[in-house]
Amino acid sequence: MLNTLRDITQAVAAANTLTAALSLLVVQTKHAMATQCCSIYLLEHQQLVLSATEGLHQSAVGHVRMPLTEGLVGLAAEREEAVNLADARIHPRFKLFPEVEEEEYRAFLAVPIIYQKMVVGVIVVQQPNPRQFSEGEEAFLMTLAAQLAVVIRSLKNKAAITNVQDQVVFNGTTASSGIAIAKGLVLGGVISLEQADLACESIEHETTRVKLAISRSKDMLSAISQRFERDKAEDVASIFSAFKLLLDDSSLGGEYIREVAAGWRAESAVSRVSIRYIDQFLAMDDPYLKERASDIRELGQKVLRQLIEPDRLEFEPETPVILVAKEVDATMLAEFPRHKLAGIVTKLGGVNAHAAILARALGVPALVGVEQVLETNIDNKLLVLNANRGQLLVSPSPAVVAEYQALIRVDAEKQKRFSAELSLPAKTLDGKRIHLYLNAGLLSGIESDIADGADGIGLYRTEIPFMLHQRFPSEAEQIKVYQRVLNAAGDRPVVMRTLDVGGDKPLPYFPIKEDNPFLGWRGIRLSLDHPELFLMQLRAMLQAGGKGKQLQILLPMVSNLDEIDQTIEYLDQAYDELNIELNSMLTRPKIGVMLEVPALLYQLDDVAKRVDFVSVGSNDLTQYLLAVDRNNPNVSSLFDSYHPSILRALKRALDECLLHDLDVSVCGELAGEPYGALLLVAMGYTKLSMNQASLARINYLLRRVSHSQLNQVLTICLSVSNAAQVKQVLFEFTQQHQLEDILH
Repeated sequence: MLNTLRDITQAVAAANTLTAALSLLVVQTKHAMATQCCSIYLLEHQQLVLSATEGLHQSAVGHVRMPLTEGLVGLAAEREEAVNLADARIHPRFKLFPEVEEEEYRAFLAVPIIYQKMVVGVIVVQQPNPRQFSEGEEAFLMTLAAQLAVVIRSLKNKAAITNVQDQVVFNGTTASSGIAIAKGLVLGGVISLEQADLACESIEHETTRVKLAISRSKDMLSAISQRFERDKAEDVASIFSAFKLLLDDSSLGGEYIREVAAGWRAESAVSRVSIRYIDQFLAMDDPYLKERASDIRELGQKVLRQLIEPDRLEFEPETPVILVAKEVDATMLAEFPRHKLAGIVTKLGGVNAHAAILARALGVPALVGVEQVLETNIDNKLLVLNANRGQLLVSPSPAVVAEYQALIRVDAEKQKRFSAELSLPAKTLDGKRIHLYLNAGLLSGIESDIADGADGIGLYRTEIPFMLHQRFPSEAEQIKVYQRVLNAAGDRPVVMRTLDVGGDKPLPYFPIKEDNPFLGWRGIRLSLDHPELFLMQLRAMLQAGGKGKQLQILLPMVSNLDEIDQTIEYLDQAYDELNIELNSMLTRPKIGVMLEVPALLYQLDDVAKRVDFVSVGSNDLTQYLLAVDRNNPNVSSLFDSYHPSILRALKRALDECLLHDLDVSVCGELAGEPYGALLLVAMGYTKLSMNQASLARINYLLRRVSHSQLNQVLTICLSVSNAAQVKQVLFEFTQQHQLEDILH
């Protein structure tokens, strides 16, 4: 039976079109269950449409339609459960469609096909003789329907977008927030890496050509790197410096030249070397080494461009475009004229890929992981990229475009209004001072962001510079980065979190394979298991902090007191060593812990004896308290920081910290959301840290509410039973005080 299920599912999944898949499905299911009829109905616009059949009249396919409230097929969809009848004709919901010619059938079994709580369709089997289908037959069809749900949903989407005429919505993962309206520009590989194997007539001539191509490629990479260095984005510039090193004589550059010396034309040599190394890297088990194959391909294509089209002018569209590609490498993105790049959409890639990091640095809206986007003809079609909601709209109607244009204009006006007050302190109407801090990771933009009204840096994510290197950064490299962050903040405090990788933030050169990475080797656990790396980072932080009082050190993913004690020992060791080496007394920074593991909630009295402050990470705290992986689309809808239990945990954390004289702040996404900020301030939090884009809005909002009024709202929110009710209470509050236009 399992083999039969697998065979049917694989056959349907392998079909090229939805029609072919459904035809295979009904034929094979009819045969497997030894019935006389199998049909499938798909749900379209709240109507069930006969989409394939083996046993009913074929002319009825696509024509027979029924609402969910009619017929036995509608009953299965409506109830979201199987309907198993010995004689369908005597059931009150039986409805006869003459065109399908099903008068002879009596036995009836219908099972809904459900994808993520949504009915996709219904699969039905029928027989002439009255009889109840057995439990085994019913179980088989239910299992088949469950396995087919994802496949059919995917094929339905693909069929809907094959020839884009009307508006279609794609979903993806936000890599960089924002909204853009522009025509799509679909880019593939401009130069093919696969070149013909051609022998050369003159080794000397071909050697000169390949050396010149390498030199030009290096010059191009240097120019890009220097551009970002001038913009003080050294973390981004390092990507291109690393690519440039691969073209040295001791690396790929030398391999190209040696291949020419073996008698091949320059183009053939670059192609042969690149493909050879790509195959070797792809055959490796190490994920990081596999990923390096894409670097080799990218560089090979850059050198081939210099060989094949050395005088080609760089393409520049006439108007800004939304770049759509299978994958956008960092070099392509950096070369693209910034003023002509409205947004980025990729089929592959992750939010921590180099291109995604660069998109955020450039302030360009970006979506990654947009499935099937390249299976459609959307080149030069009008697109609306709503990265705030993870959506790409293709061929939107004029009304939708006008709506988004109005939204962009309104948002720009709002931001202008919010920013006008950003230099003023965030203080409630009844005088409660709230300190707003900046969450930061990239160096680029920190200086201007801090200048725009932040009270300091509440969270500097040190893992971002680590992710942008091809190896662990040295102590000297880390000192340089940390000093720039501290200098950018002037005399304001800077909270630097120690290396927080693992989970959804892997280092490409230090891959971690785990079945459950969010509960695995991450944060402080990894640092303590590698004291050589941890001590280097602590030494770099201490030296960057020097004798000033700005620096504070934050420990991520702390789950027990021993981790704090061990860290303090390493900090003491680094501090003592440096004082001797430098013959100077450095300032010992304050040390704090992230409150994101629920266990720490119940040990804050002991935590207070060891550290100076606590920073609540609402993202992970929510994830762990609700047992929901926020990156898993199957359960991501359950991830909600407004769940009353989360709010009660946050209130408890604050009360415990105040009881033990422990300084406390919130640095998760909740702090930068209007509703979240209102609730946190109502609880009594006075330090909120958020992304720069949220600072002006939250400042503006808090200056228009009263702390005492918020207390009354909090009491209600803590007593309701779900997140939707919490949000409704907050909506009514903002509506009552005419603040709802600030929310979006």
